Amino acid sequence: MTADDLLIRRAEKSDADEVFALAREFGLTFQPERGAFDAALPALLANDDALLLTAVVNGHVHGYLLGFVHLTLFANGPVAWVEEAMVQSGSRRQGLGRALLEEFERWARSREAGYVAMATRRAPEFYHALGYEASATFFRKVLR
Repeated sequence: MTADDLLIRRAEKSDADEVFALAREFGLTFQPERGAFDAALPALLANDDALLLTAVVNGHVHGYLLGFVHLTLFANGPVAWVEEAMVQSGSRRQGLGRALLEEFERWARSREAGYVAMATRRAPEFYHALGYEASATFFRKVLR
């Protein structure tokens, strides 16, 4: 794959099947259900505070990133949060994740976000190489 083969763009409704397949690969605690996915996708695509990006190679989605910008009190304004970032296992280490994250950062800057953050245990070397640093411990309580 060359850089010319890669297109980072906003997701479209027609990407649903390929993004769902990747979401199933992403899910650890929760197993994505198609009905819930199909209900959420149009709402996310219409949400001005959400950005769902796709990494498209030769016409097929090989990765996606879902993130949000929201207001805070402590950071004197908005911050950006990456909720999901997934690159197909056979397409990793080819620049797709970097390109997705860099495009999300551009969008977050355009929304005047003070920073970009995410919770992950995967690929710390990848995030460090892009200038991210460990910042906090993540706590979670599953409600359903």
